[in-house]
Amino acid sequence: MAQPEHDHQLPPEAVFGWLDDSARRRERAGLRREMRVRDTAGTAAGAAVGAVDLAGNDYLGLSRHPEVTAAAAEAATVWGAGAGAARLVTGTTRLHQELERELAAFCGTEAALVFSSGYLANLGALSALCRPGSLVAADAANHASLIDGCRLTGAEVVDLPHGDAVALDEALATRRQPRALVVTESVFSVDGDLVELPEVLAVCRRRGAGLLVDEAHALGVIGARGEGALGAAGLAGSPDTVATVTLSKALGAQGGAVLGPRRVIEHVLNSARSFLFDTGLAPACAGGALAGLRVLRREPGRVARVRAVAARLHTGLTAAGLPVAPVRAAVVSVRAGSARAAVAWREGCRAAGVEVGCFRPPSVPDRFSRLRLTARADLTDEQVDRAVEVIRACRPA
Repeated sequence: MAQPEHDHQLPPEAVFGWLDDSARRRERAGLRREMRVRDTAGTAAGAAVGAVDLAGNDYLGLSRHPEVTAAAAEAATVWGAGAGAARLVTGTTRLHQELERELAAFCGTEAALVFSSGYLANLGALSALCRPGSLVAADAANHASLIDGCRLTGAEVVDLPHGDAVALDEALATRRQPRALVVTESVFSVDGDLVELPEVLAVCRRRGAGLLVDEAHALGVIGARGEGALGAAGLAGSPDTVATVTLSKALGAQGGAVLGPRRVIEHVLNSARSFLFDTGLAPACAGGALAGLRVLRREPGRVARVRAVAARLHTGLTAAGLPVAPVRAAVVSVRAGSARAAVAWREGCRAAGVEVGCFRPPSVPDRFSRLRLTARADLTDEQVDRAVEVIRACRPA
C-alpha cells in the first residue's frame, strides 16, 4: 500500500527555526557559550591587565618562549604559511621528519606520525586500528576526540566505569570478538586524575588486547623529564601499546601525533583518513613544536615546576575550604554548585584578574560543572597565591 505523501514545504527562514528552541534551552540551563576576543598580550576581553592565566594549557610556558616563536617564524618564512596539501600528496618537510624522529626518541617509541591536531590524531589512530567486528573498551571519562574516534571505528564500543580495572577485565574476558583495543587517557582532562597504566596493561595482556593511551595532559608534565605517563611507568615502547599526544599544550605549539611500534605507525600512515585526506600540519607549527621539545629536553626543571605550582594551588584552595579534586598532574579541578554558578564564578575571577576554565555539560562526563585550573611552570608563587585568594573571594554564595 502506497504511503501518503506529506507536504514538507517550509519558507526558507523556517528551515533552521528549530535552532531557536535549542538556543533558548541552552540559555535556560546556563550552558550558552560565546567566543571571547583576546588582545595581542593574550588577555581576554573584560579581564584585568596582567591577568594570571589558569585557563589555557600552556603548561610549561613555552608558547611565547623566544626560541619557540622564532622557530615558528623561520619555518613560515622558509616553507610557507601552510603545508599546501596532504603530506602524502606533495611530500613532507624536513621539519616534520625531525619532529617525528625527536618526539619518538623523547617518548621512547619506535616511530611517530604528526597530524594537524591532537583531535585528528585520535580519530586517525582509532579508525586505523579498529574495524567492524572488533571490540573497543573505553573509559567513560575519555575526551571527546576519543569518543568520536571510537564511534568512527564501526566496532562494538563498551563504555566502562571510570578507572574500573575489574569492569575492564570482565568486558575483555566475555567478548566475542577476536580483536580488542582498550582506550584511555593517562591524565584525564577534567579532574586531572592519573590512570594506573601498569594495572590496565596487565589486564590487556591477560586478555589479548591492545592499548591506546592519550597522553595529551601527560607529555611535559609526568615523568622526571616530562616524557609522559607511559615512559614514567616504564611502559614506553611496548609492542602492544600506542600513544597519542598533542603539541598544543606542554610544547606550546599546535598539532598532534601518534606514537608506537613502527608497524603501527606505518599502518596509520596508510589507513588513517584524518591523515590521508587532511592538509599537513603548518610548517610554523611543526617548527614551533620542535623548538618547544628541544627546550623541554634542555630544561627538565620546568616539569618539576609545573607540578609544584599545581600542588601549591591545591594546598591553597583546600585550605580555603573549596571542593578540590586530588592533584596528580597539572590540572586542578574545583566543583561548582551549578552551571550558572560556574559561569558567575569564572566571570568574577576574570574581573579580578585571574583567568580560569569553566567546564559545563557536555564537557564534563559526570554532568557536574567545575572550574578547571591549569598550572603553568612560568607562574611565580606570588601569582599562585593571589589566584587562590581571588578564586576564594569570588566563589558564589
